Amino acid sequence: MDAKEVSSRPLDERLHDEMNDAVDDELELEIDDNRLEGLLADARGKPGDGLDRHVYFKELLRLQKELIKLQDWVAHQRLKLLVLFEGRDAAGKGGVIKRVTQRLNPRSCKVVALSAPSERERTQWYFQRYIAHLPAAGEIVLFDRSWYNRAGVERVMGFCTEAECQEFFRTVPEFERMLVRSGIILVKYWFSITDDEQNLRFLMRIHDPLKQWKLSPMDLESRRRWEIYTKAKEEMLQRTHIPEARWWVIEGVDKKKARLNCIHHLLQQVPYQDVRHEPIVLPERQHQPDYARHPVPKELYVPAVY
Repeated sequence: MDAKEVSSRPLDERLHDEMNDAVDDELELEIDDNRLEGLLADARGKPGDGLDRHVYFKELLRLQKELIKLQDWVAHQRLKLLVLFEGRDAAGKGGVIKRVTQRLNPRSCKVVALSAPSERERTQWYFQRYIAHLPAAGEIVLFDRSWYNRAGVERVMGFCTEAECQEFFRTVPEFERMLVRSGIILVKYWFSITDDEQNLRFLMRIHDPLKQWKLSPMDLESRRRWEIYTKAKEEMLQRTHIPEARWWVIEGVDKKKARLNCIHHLLQQVPYQDVRHEPIVLPERQHQPDYARHPVPKELYVPAVY
């Protein structure tokens, strides 16, 4: 269903769907291939719930298997993949990043989510603190917000001057062209949600003790400045959409569709193939006749409360 249809549904129905999404999030962390079929038998949603949950889980696992192949190919070919995730607060960036990285090897795939710059970093060249996190050969790096903070939150909240913002717009296209010329594969995603949908997600966070930490005073202020953010976002996309590093917009009102669409699209950005590996053979267990295992003192064990 499109954004207009979503916004016209009764609030209690949409809150119910949000609760289902929260349950599904927990299931995804525990699910594996062997248990999938049994869980899916009870995972079908009602008509009107959006994407069928059975389809969602099946497709998510299928795409995550392809992500493993992509990571294998990136390591084998010593590629450098950099993905930027931008969007309004509660637009779903973190949920997509979690699904992308969930089954990947963390040694060669990392998420960068930088906090506010320190006093020293504020005196550096603006892009300097991001450069240290760029991918090396064989690595995938995902930025949960990036240097585009300057064109968004910093500009809207008054953390930079208008002159600094205009200098950013002049500099960032060439900066990204330099990254691409250096061999980095750069992909930029903007997650788009409606005013009404963000309001709903903020309300869910307010009333969910497990998610209240996601709401900061800055997030609450962003609600008040929705239209100012919209204007800033439109200028950002217009001035930084270049052939070498174009923007891709993800429709994020339906979180499950957004996750699948983003992962599917990301897989298309790097032509990859299966990497052949030698079969893994478990070595024979060595036995030492003179070895005797010593008992572990009971006081070292964690109490068995459960």
